[in-house]
Amino acid sequence: MLDAQPKYRRIQLKISGEGLAGPGGSGIGEEALHRVAAEIKSVHDLGVQVAVTVGGGNIIRGSTLAAQSHIPEATAHYMGMLATVINALALQETLEALGLTTRVMSAVAVASVCEPFVRRRCVRHLQKDRVAILAGGTGRPFVTTDTAAALAAAEIAAEALFKATQVDGVYSADPKQVPNAEFYRTLTYDRVINERLKVMDLSAVDMCQRNHIPIVVFNLHKPGNMSRIVLGEPVGTTIGKG
Repeated sequence: MLDAQPKYRRIQLKISGEGLAGPGGSGIGEEALHRVAAEIKSVHDLGVQVAVTVGGGNIIRGSTLAAQSHIPEATAHYMGMLATVINALALQETLEALGLTTRVMSAVAVASVCEPFVRRRCVRHLQKDRVAILAGGTGRPFVTTDTAAALAAAEIAAEALFKATQVDGVYSADPKQVPNAEFYRTLTYDRVINERLKVMDLSAVDMCQRNHIPIVVFNLHKPGNMSRIVLGEPVGTTIGKG
């Protein structure tokens, strides 16, 4: 019988922009917002402190924009960082409609709508049972929000990094294109890095390895997955030291 007590006391959740997207993978979808917010609330209701790093690919993906226009890539990345602030504000309002107290903190200064990210202040918000929504990536171009999430996890001493995806975990190949792709229940950091498995940026995996933070990769679209993981059920793929 599984222990009813949470396995983790503080988690860092990474949600891609696509996880908040409407039909077709772009813009912000109301159904997607409510699905994500409900999952976060289910974990928060267990007494777990939750910080969330959001991506912005549903609005702007910097590298793609730069490749398709005259806009320098650094500028395009800054535009993508601002897109994450838009997503963070949408998630904030949805969570607060469910009764949670939240704070949006950005690595890019947008003083009119959110706080700057300050590590000690973020930790204090978590200790006061507020959900901290982290936007703006790392505040610098050429760095993905995966790496921003791993950095945040290390800074706030999160006990795990939850990576929400569109599939059940990590596979040997894209299961949507290769039906017989092998599913991995557990992986080591070294194997992910050495085999270049497409989980998240290798710099993010390396940072988690150096700070002894397990990564749990799971399907965002299956209701209850986050709370099951928190309660110790073997859901998705866990990446650790082995």
